[in-house]
Amino acid sequence: MPSRNVDRWLWLAGIIVVVDQISKWLVLAWLQPGDSIYVAPFFNWVLTFNAGAAFSFLSDAGGWQRWFLTLLALAISAWIVSILPRHSGEFRISLALTMILGGAIGNVIDRIRFGAVIDFVQWHAAGFYWPAFNVADSAISIGALLMVWDQFAARPSGNGQPRPGQGGHP
Repeated sequence: MPSRNVDRWLWLAGIIVVVDQISKWLVLAWLQPGDSIYVAPFFNWVLTFNAGAAFSFLSDAGGWQRWFLTLLALAISAWIVSILPRHSGEFRISLALTMILGGAIGNVIDRIRFGAVIDFVQWHAAGFYWPAFNVADSAISIGALLMVWDQFAARPSGNGQPRPGQGGHP
C-alpha cells in the first residue's frame, strides 16, 4: 500500500494522545494523590504518579529514569513513524504500531510535565491489586498484544502457502 495511507494511522495516534491527556486532566481535577474512589467490587479510581516504567519498574531509581524512559519512548516513537508507511495497508500491525505510538507519546507528555506518569485505573480482586494504569498504558498493552497476534497469525508466503511454523489457511 502507498505510504499516503499513513495519515489515518497518525491521526488515530493523535486521538489516543488526546483521549489520554483529557482523561489525566479530569483525574487531576477530581482527585488528590492517594485518593481512592470505589467504582465496583473490582475497580477503583485512584491518582498515583509513576516515576518508573510498567508496573513501577525503576520507580525508585533516583531520577535518571525520567529522562532515560522519555528518550527511549521518543526513539521508539520515531522508529514507529519511520516504519509505519511500509505497513500502512496491513491493518493489524498498523493498528498495533499506532496504539503503541499514541500511548508512548501520551506518557512522554506526563514525564516532561510532571516527572512521572499519571496513573488512575486500579483493578483488584480477592485482595490483590493490579498496579494502577492509564489510557496510554492500555493502548501500549493492546498494541503489544496485537503485535504478538500478528506474528502468530497465518499469512501467505510468496508462493501462497502459510509461512513455515504458521499453520492455518492463507
